Amino acid sequence: MHDHENSERLASFADVLGGELPGAWTSTYHPPENKDDLAELADRVWDLDLVAESLAAHPLQQAAVLNRPDGAQLAVLDRHDERDGFLIAAVAPLDLPDEAYRGVHEPNGIALTDDPFLSSVQVAGDLLARYDTALAQVRLNALEDVQPSQPDRVVLTWQRDGGVAAAPIGDADGAVLEAHGFVHDPYTGVFRLSADDTRAQARALRAIGPRLRALGIGTALQHSANQTPIASAPAAAPLSPAASRARP
Repeated sequence: MHDHENSERLASFADVLGGELPGAWTSTYHPPENKDDLAELADRVWDLDLVAESLAAHPLQQAAVLNRPDGAQLAVLDRHDERDGFLIAAVAPLDLPDEAYRGVHEPNGIALTDDPFLSSVQVAGDLLARYDTALAQVRLNALEDVQPSQPDRVVLTWQRDGGVAAAPIGDADGAVLEAHGFVHDPYTGVFRLSADDTRAQARALRAIGPRLRALGIGTALQHSANQTPIASAPAAAPLSPAASRARP
């Protein structure tokens, strides 16, 4: 049976904690019945120490996630020891390739007391500072592995995990990518197409060429950053001013 008192305690603590942290944070509670959300959250906990050890012994049954407008997330979890309080951990961003994390030290989580006001000081001075540093580094790493597009050509870069990434110039080419399964990271501007379904990936890559050419935009495919394009399509002349690419 679900322990409503315990869930209210966790949700209330996270609400107050978020209100005390620097910046604007909102809190979302994930109850035990949200199994898929909890499983995804557990996979994204950015920790190889205290919180990872706790999750290995105690699968996630509930959690509260603090969200900041720039995409940063912190997970507040139950603490399974003799002390009152909670655990808090950084959450890795979605849709960044594995190689973006190479060489970046995990911003391991910390244990908190059940006082959200004292805990906010601890989080702000410790975990949050380390998380912001790691977050900035992985986003920079992700950008460095994606070749910039050109005014008349979208450059598609194969990632080491089999996915494809692109950094379009304007809204028009970005809309085409998004319509064919690319996921936009608003904090880096990069669009990524997963390799989870290689057939769907191949169909999407075939389909975007004609759509972009209709806008007067060519495509180029690269294996990785700093390599010469291995395939490209020249830009077709736009049929009318309305068909030319959008500018930011």
